[in-house]
Amino acid sequence: MTEPSAATPTDAAPAPTSGLENLLTEARRFPPSPEFAAQANATADLYSWANADRTTFWAEQARELLTWSTPFTQTLDWSDAPFARWFADGRLNAAYNAVDRHVEAGHGDRVALHFEGEGGDTRALTYADLQREVSKAANAIAALGVRTGDRVAIYMPLIPEAVVAMLACARIGAPHSVVFGGFSAEALSSRILDAEATLVITADGGFRRGSASALKPAVDEALAKGAPSVQHVLVVRRTGQPVEWTEGRDVWWHDAVEAASAQHAPVEVEAEHPLFILYTSGTTGKPKGIFHTTGGYLAQAAYTHLNVFDLKPETDVYWCTADIGWVTGHTYVVYGPLVNGATQVIYEGTPDTPHRGRWWEIVQKYGVTILYTAPTAIRTCMKWGEEIPGQFDLSSLRVLGSVGEPINPEAWTWYRRVIGGDRTPVVDTWWQTETGAIMISPLPGVTEAKPGSAQVPLPGIAADVLDDDAKPVPNGAGGYLVLTEPWPSMLRGIWGDPERYKDTYWSRFPGMYFAGDGAKKDEDGDIWLLGRVDDVMNVSGHRLSTTEIESALVSHPWVAEAAVVGATDETTGQAVVAFVILRGDATEAAGSDAATVQQTLRDHVAREIGPIAKPRQILVVAELPKTRSGKIMRRLLRDVAEHRQVGDATTLADSSVMDLIAAGLNKPAASSD
Repeated sequence: MTEPSAATPTDAAPAPTSGLENLLTEARRFPPSPEFAAQANATADLYSWANADRTTFWAEQARELLTWSTPFTQTLDWSDAPFARWFADGRLNAAYNAVDRHVEAGHGDRVALHFEGEGGDTRALTYADLQREVSKAANAIAALGVRTGDRVAIYMPLIPEAVVAMLACARIGAPHSVVFGGFSAEALSSRILDAEATLVITADGGFRRGSASALKPAVDEALAKGAPSVQHVLVVRRTGQPVEWTEGRDVWWHDAVEAASAQHAPVEVEAEHPLFILYTSGTTGKPKGIFHTTGGYLAQAAYTHLNVFDLKPETDVYWCTADIGWVTGHTYVVYGPLVNGATQVIYEGTPDTPHRGRWWEIVQKYGVTILYTAPTAIRTCMKWGEEIPGQFDLSSLRVLGSVGEPINPEAWTWYRRVIGGDRTPVVDTWWQTETGAIMISPLPGVTEAKPGSAQVPLPGIAADVLDDDAKPVPNGAGGYLVLTEPWPSMLRGIWGDPERYKDTYWSRFPGMYFAGDGAKKDEDGDIWLLGRVDDVMNVSGHRLSTTEIESALVSHPWVAEAAVVGATDETTGQAVVAFVILRGDATEAAGSDAATVQQTLRDHVAREIGPIAKPRQILVVAELPKTRSGKIMRRLLRDVAEHRQVGDATTLADSSVMDLIAAGLNKPAASSD
């Protein structure tokens, strides 16, 4: 999945193929073992069933996997395309489906969450515990004035209270907007304002790489910029750091929640009631509030989690390493696993704290059976060496998943061999914030897996690869990945901006959703994802807008102009490379030390957006490559950043600019911490 999103391509960019053609000759095949196939949840006949009657197929999934307080009678209303309505006359509650019904079914003693703190502190919450905590939090939130339909911003580390907060919002029908805890106060402010949140739930801080990292100050700074809709800030005490306190606005979680009743009746909402908003980067620089509704999203979240990971809720221990600030954490940490009654692990820290075997230590400790993580993490572990996971017992693992970006075949086979003991299926999943749930993936008991390829759309999903004329490409050719039929967990729009929704996702190929990713079909017709075709980068599975980073750079007093591109990086997939022109008076202020200039500007971007947006390299240039009409040719900058021969520069006003830029980029870069 590209974590992240689609946008109409600029420059009419072709699907990227350079250097990836070799993927189409992959000869290795990994069929499921007969033993695995015999017990698998998914069987091959799901494809024929779904193809024969897609609407009925999804209706059956929704009825089988969810509990409805009012059953639906209409499956899909596509009359106002591209705005879909799924199961619209049904009513349900997401928190009831994720928690209460498991307790009612006699599974209250089953562990829902094994929490592992970075420092080694642990907690286990059963479904009965979760029901109590979510009910108390729902009562506390309601007592602070939040009503059904109000939006709540959540800015937290990955601790149990974060999951509880999301479910408590869902319980009262208040759409949540989770903002990744690594984002800056500026990014948080824009999201609070756009959603008009009435409550912010945060923590004093979290633990990262062995030290406490503050969160509450960013909330204070964001609200100081102006947030008239926010009435209260609910604060979890996690690190014990001192925090500034605004009387009448700020409330301690432990004071409000512990005093609340453990009895709470979930609010029944219509299936199309918004469940959450999640902001993702767009090419205009203004983040897009992708919103998902309740019934269709939950149905596809549960269906994909059950079948793609072959979940056995009675025996499996599932672990998705994503943070809740991203869509993967929404669908495959909170809603999918809990709706299916799974036992799962959540971990606050990083893979290398306090040592590089930390993840494998956790797998061994809890007997993790299903692991879902990102290619960036897998490639990092490869660099550290296979002797590190070799120190731990990983024999409990039976399914491995990959998410966030295309995984190269070498990382795929290492993952299977070293982590999976050369026996586990690997499911390479493609989906997006906008799609809500997995769309293209092998089925572990059915598919003969092919390293590096997401392979085929799941049963119930319709996808294709098109050329510039909107015609399906033949096997062996590349183009644009599109979705040709509506699906239950699809986004219902961009919050407050329906026209932008239509323009962004439905204008490139009328009647079809354009994912913003390039793809190829190999000779077997299997799909290979080739990355973004617009000005949105995918860095370690996190989508970043070039425009947003350029704006951050230009906001620094030293910078007159900036252009940002994504360059291939063997660890993170893509890395940010920036080209800047300094203001006339900046040279004296900055001094002559290029490394100081780079580090100062990199730190500035981290403050404005977040550390994940820090450029790997910043090159100070005298000019940027522009056409005679003044348009920056980022295509040429990408060529330079990826050390390729520069493409056709005849349309530039001054073609010699590229020679100077290419020479400058080969100089040493500042350290990219």
